[in-house]
Amino acid sequence: MRQALPSPRVAALGAIFWALLLSGSAFLGLKHWMMPVHTAVVLLLYAAGAMVAFPVAMFLAEVIAGDKRPTQRFAAAFLSLTTATIGLTAALFAMDYRAYYAHSHEEAFSRMWMLQFIGSALSALYQFAVIGLRLYFPLGFFGLFAASAWFAARAR
Repeated sequence: MRQALPSPRVAALGAIFWALLLSGSAFLGLKHWMMPVHTAVVLLLYAAGAMVAFPVAMFLAEVIAGDKRPTQRFAAAFLSLTTATIGLTAALFAMDYRAYYAHSHEEAFSRMWMLQFIGSALSALYQFAVIGLRLYFPLGFFGLFAASAWFAARAR
């Protein structure tokens, strides 16, 4: 398992590259927004999700692929980067969504609060799936192919 960890250099540089690429892709979808403050918050959310996701995805891809053929390594990286990036960005979005609606929720850890917490999280995940996933296109998709090809080509 320890061998599957990406080097600090790969983790840091890859996270920065991945964050810039995906926030740039999101920017292309948001450049028409009228409120720059909201655009900046969304771009930071996508950058943070990508930055956290890259090292996690590289670790998962290495665990899944190991010493397998390049095509299998490509598939492992593609799957890991996709799920980690979308999953972690959606989780950050859900936390922000929950914080926004927290003032109207019941007392913490009560039964009603738990239902409201779950409802807010599910609503946020649905909203991210419907509205947020499109911001990964087109740059994110091409970057996903490039990062997966890089992972497949590099020596373990």
